[in-house]
Amino acid sequence: MKRQIVLGTLIAMGLLSISLAALQQAPARGGGPAQPAPREVQVNKLKDNLFMMTGGGGNSAVFVMANGVAVVDTKNPGWGQPLLDKIKSVTDKPVTLIINTHTHGDHVSGNVEFPTTVEVVTHENTAKNMQEMRSPTGITPAPDAPKNIFKENGGKGLPKKTFKDNMKIGKGSDEIDLFYFGRGHTNGDAWVVFPALRVMHAGDIFSGKNIPLLDAVNGGSGVEIGKTLAKAAKSVKNVDTIITGHSTTMTVADLQEYAAFNDEFAAAVRDGKKAGKSVDQIAGAWKLPVKYKGYADPAATPAATDRLKNNVKIVFDETK
Repeated sequence: MKRQIVLGTLIAMGLLSISLAALQQAPARGGGPAQPAPREVQVNKLKDNLFMMTGGGGNSAVFVMANGVAVVDTKNPGWGQPLLDKIKSVTDKPVTLIINTHTHGDHVSGNVEFPTTVEVVTHENTAKNMQEMRSPTGITPAPDAPKNIFKENGGKGLPKKTFKDNMKIGKGSDEIDLFYFGRGHTNGDAWVVFPALRVMHAGDIFSGKNIPLLDAVNGGSGVEIGKTLAKAAKSVKNVDTIITGHSTTMTVADLQEYAAFNDEFAAAVRDGKKAGKSVDQIAGAWKLPVKYKGYADPAATPAATDRLKNNVKIVFDETK
């Protein structure tokens, strides 16, 4: 009898604990604030000294060199410190270099959370864009998003070194090569190559197999993006792996295919304009070609449909 009472008490206590845990994890009701999700950065090891870190914005590359760490892209506001914490889990070397692939907040905002001793490098057009931090075409900023995170932090995190066409940083196994091949996602998309590892970070000019975000406000081009992608695929040698802006790693063959996809999209818009169709008519008639099976469906969500219309308008306006 005593055993039954004890067992019953233990079960009741267990159920109570489960109920309390569920209440603690449940979203707030009655208008109360919901608990913020933890800022967790995930690590994908690509090489012994190269990691792709995801979550909180664009994909970051973490390159461990002989005397320090280079980081490509630093994520959304508030994600710089979680990224730094995760870097400490793979190396005890200090971060000495940040390379930003372009100006968007989900790739540069974490800069302000890194030590002031860290050198920041970008393409020269991106450096100008980061001074202004203008809202990208096709994106509605979050209500609490900072208007200019760098001005709000006294200029901390802005680049002090830039390049025009290419730049080499370091040498031997620590070498990093930077390239600019033209307009696309913005007018300052940097391609970051780790030659000893045969890996390249493309940023959001190749964010994944999807309709790209074309940011005309920051110099992006729907007419030029296909040519820029093709030039990158042809120009950079000895690369096996490409870190995309927001998707999985891909190959040069994937990059070549993506270049063709964007060229065909621009051609479809030009043909529609020549036929006297409006932007809405062209966007409404465009369907994902069968040969690009596996690409994100632009009709899947309202946001994707809006991006499609945005890109049609940009190409339409660029086309004479």
